[in-house]
Amino acid sequence: MKIRVIVTGATGMVGEGVLMECLANNDVAQILVINRKPGGVSHPKLREIIHKDFFDLAPIEGQLSGYNACFFCLGISSVGISREDYHHTTYDLTLYVGKILARLNPEMTFCYVSGKSTDSTGQSRMAWARVKGATENELIKMFRNAYMFRPGFMKATEGQKNVKSYYSYFAWMYQIGRLLYPSGFCTLKEVGLAMINAAIKGASKKILEVRDIVALAKG
Repeated sequence: MKIRVIVTGATGMVGEGVLMECLANNDVAQILVINRKPGGVSHPKLREIIHKDFFDLAPIEGQLSGYNACFFCLGISSVGISREDYHHTTYDLTLYVGKILARLNPEMTFCYVSGKSTDSTGQSRMAWARVKGATENELIKMFRNAYMFRPGFMKATEGQKNVKSYYSYFAWMYQIGRLLYPSGFCTLKEVGLAMINAAIKGASKKILEVRDIVALAKG
């Protein structure tokens, strides 16, 4: 089955890595990216919508139907912002977009990137982990086919442009970390492939930790 995918956050490191896998994969027939600014990528199966306000998708709703997967890679760090702003951007925004897509594409597979140490019980001492966990819980209720991705350290894909400035200082850790702590390290290629496989054939778990992501990427 070939899939039609919406990718958010494609101008960020995670979203760009996922987009690259979608572009390279023959099982992905069409890709729609929604960006606040041009992503600078051109491909026959890629379409881009430039839209500034993700809290108001009404002007572009007519272009969001007919897709059977969403790879939601849009997100921000909790460092340096208030809890209220983080909650608004992480929880409120994700669920706003999710509700619209669920209404337009009720059978859609929704893959959400949260992160390692996300807590869906609400008991974590880390506020960001509770917010991410609450977001996961609501998405699982919203979509019959919803998968929560909790990657740890992610190795960028060769050729990526939207890599965090500090990444080069830690990239060397990947080989050692993957060997000594495989439950904490994966590649963005594996994240992208796992999402594609989840959309095509599903996954055995709703919440996918690093080892689950790596296994699903292998098919």
